[in-house]
Amino acid sequence: MATLTVPSAVPSVSEDCEQLRKAFSGWGTNEDLIIDILGHRNAEQRNLIRKTYAETYGEDLLKSLDKELTSDFERLVTLWTLDPAERDAHFANEATKRWTSSNQVLMEIACTRSANQLLHARQAYHARYKKSLEEDVAHHTSGDFRKLLLPLVSAYRYEGDEVNMSLAKTEAKLLHEKISDKAYSDDDVIRVLGTRSKAQINAILNHYKNEYGKDIIQDLEADPKDDFLELLRSTVKCLVYPEKYFEEVLRSAINKRGTDEGALTRVVSTRAEFDLKIIADEYQRRNSVPLTRAITKDTRGDYEKMLLVLAGHDEA
Repeated sequence: MATLTVPSAVPSVSEDCEQLRKAFSGWGTNEDLIIDILGHRNAEQRNLIRKTYAETYGEDLLKSLDKELTSDFERLVTLWTLDPAERDAHFANEATKRWTSSNQVLMEIACTRSANQLLHARQAYHARYKKSLEEDVAHHTSGDFRKLLLPLVSAYRYEGDEVNMSLAKTEAKLLHEKISDKAYSDDDVIRVLGTRSKAQINAILNHYKNEYGKDIIQDLEADPKDDFLELLRSTVKCLVYPEKYFEEVLRSAINKRGTDEGALTRVVSTRAEFDLKIIADEYQRRNSVPLTRAITKDTRGDYEKMLLVLAGHDEA
């Protein structure tokens, strides 16, 4: 599922720190060495490197990276070096600061992380920004968007496989009635999507399709230009088909009109350690082109090299 590759024999943390320090020394930065080390270490190893680097050299590794690197390469390496919960907190904070009705990053974090990952992201947000994520979501969103996003970012979903089929049938009928009436932000719609386990939601939506002959996402396409409906469709995809959601994000990021480096960096840096292989398989199935080839075609230099390493392909 993950595309991150870690060597079977990993050098000691002190050696990694020494090599990183050397990469920053002299007349020029050794970007390849930075990629070779940080691009092949998991979150636990990166956290230990950062801690040991600070203890040894009296400077946060992130500050050293900021001084030595530039542009999209710097952002990718810096975000990758962060602990996953810190990284999610960073993305969430960015989303609240520049909120637009079509910004789906908050929903993406809330719906594609495990219950514990989301809890840790909220804790990291609290520690870093001295306020809660829920507070910022409430302050920077309004109307139906706030109504949906607040329960999503506050959720702690049950993650077992148990399913109540009777409840699934009842709530499938309920969702169909509300959607047929175009009551898309009805309290019951929000409650089901915001609280039910992913296994239960999957059962609800399977019954919805079997009973009413259409996938719920099709019924939520009544007005493709409606931003709230777009968010609602993406919520369903993130909860049930995350690989399809992320494939769509990547397809939009890598296209003939230009590359959205922000979205590409976000998906690769957050999913390489979890399910980027599944997302890449979906990308190839949908576009008939390997994700790594698409990355090579649309990016350049050290940024391209780091993306390819995290995507599990070291050679361009």
